[in-house]
Amino acid sequence: MKMNSEITRKKYNRNSKLYNLLELPVELFLYRKWRKSLFSGIDTDRFLEVGVGTGKNIKYYPNKSVAVGIDLSEGMLSKAKKIKIKRKILLQADVQKLPFDDSSFDRVVATFVFCSVPDPVVGFKEIKRILKPGGKLMLVEHVLPENKLLAKLFNLLNYITVKQGGVFINRRTADNIRKAGFEIVKEKNLLSTVFKQFVAQPV
Repeated sequence: MKMNSEITRKKYNRNSKLYNLLELPVELFLYRKWRKSLFSGIDTDRFLEVGVGTGKNIKYYPNKSVAVGIDLSEGMLSKAKKIKIKRKILLQADVQKLPFDDSSFDRVVATFVFCSVPDPVVGFKEIKRILKPGGKLMLVEHVLPENKLLAKLFNLLNYITVKQGGVFINRRTADNIRKAGFEIVKEKNLLSTVFKQFVAQPV
């Protein structure tokens, strides 16, 4: 199923009202510890978060960093803007066409975002463009499992998840990162081979 940014934006605007409630159980038991771990690795003065969503990562932003966050959906972003924290800038923008100059950030971070970007390779190429030399892309994502039976199930269910929420559960994210011109320097399984942490650098 093909998607575009406008369809994805509308789906997330619609889902933004119940998004936090629907994800609460998995957030409490899994996601929050992965978010905290990912953001603890940010060691720069200024970074970009792609897909800030309802702001679930904001509490983990390093105190000394200036954070710029973007999201495609104004509905999601409106919730993130209610979270009071200093040194953050939130903008509505599409990762496939970032409104930043070349070599603007040392770090770009995202959690559970590239499952819903219509063309993830284009998004990764944009991130590569705005990263400074020596910069890093840091991700937590869910991907197509390596187990063949599970992969078949995910491919079957993908039509439903895309139609309902704009979420592709069968993305080969490692391949997409490499296609965009990155080298993966860290790939860590967080839960089976479905949830992974990636750190990548432009080559």
